[in-house]
Amino acid sequence: MNEYDIALKSVLRKLAGSALRELTGCQVTRWHNVEFAAVQSRTADMLGETADGELLHIELQSANDRRMATRMLEYAAQIQRQFDRLPRQLVVYVGKSPLRMLRRIKGPDWTYSYRVMDIRSLDGDALIARGQLEDNVIAILARLRNERVAVRQILERIALAEPGRRAEAFSELLLLAGLRSMEPSIRKEAKKMPLLNDIMDHKVIGPAIRQGRKEGREEGSRETALRMVLRLIGDRFGPVPESTKKRLAGFPEPKLEQCAIRIMKARTIEDVLS
Repeated sequence: MNEYDIALKSVLRKLAGSALRELTGCQVTRWHNVEFAAVQSRTADMLGETADGELLHIELQSANDRRMATRMLEYAAQIQRQFDRLPRQLVVYVGKSPLRMLRRIKGPDWTYSYRVMDIRSLDGDALIARGQLEDNVIAILARLRNERVAVRQILERIALAEPGRRAEAFSELLLLAGLRSMEPSIRKEAKKMPLLNDIMDHKVIGPAIRQGRKEGREEGSRETALRMVLRLIGDRFGPVPESTKKRLAGFPEPKLEQCAIRIMKARTIEDVLS
């Protein structure tokens, strides 16, 4: 799900304890940026920590993976080595087809299990009713009674946001809507709202969404994030200095995501990197 990783993790990290608490059963107070050293480098999607020090590891899946249990066991072992604590683990399934992944594996003398949750178990209409922007955006993946009505309500909420956040939320919504084949209906409804119709043709947001989706199918999510940030900086400030490229090349994926978010409000390149 490389082309959706950046948008989905960005929205989940901003949830103010509402939908995220329903998914995880706990309140994350901070997120860790973590990449594991291994024969094949592997980065956990989200690793958070609660106020009492409990680690919560979340993986996002848009397709059923028959080896998911093995992957999660490997993550658990790596987290234990790095933090000297075993995490609670949750796979959040955001795909369109029915969930079919195993939740446990057994050995001769042991059993390993983790939680798997289909994001459609969340009530999307209840998320929209809360009025919080991030809840509204993530609702596009949840269970909806009437998709057309829900799309209109989500877009109305985005249109009321302050300009910088409005563009960001709309681009996130378009990317996530691709997981439900709802992007055409969102574009159609957005054309009826002048504030959002302008964003669709924005010289920065529009090309970044289209190109980011194409590249996401071909590269890892970190490389996709890096290319997108470089493109956004170039569109906003002109040619990207080599010193900036070198700094960005050393950033982990979560920090690249934050850079992408800052671009709409940043006055200088340094504002993006800070």
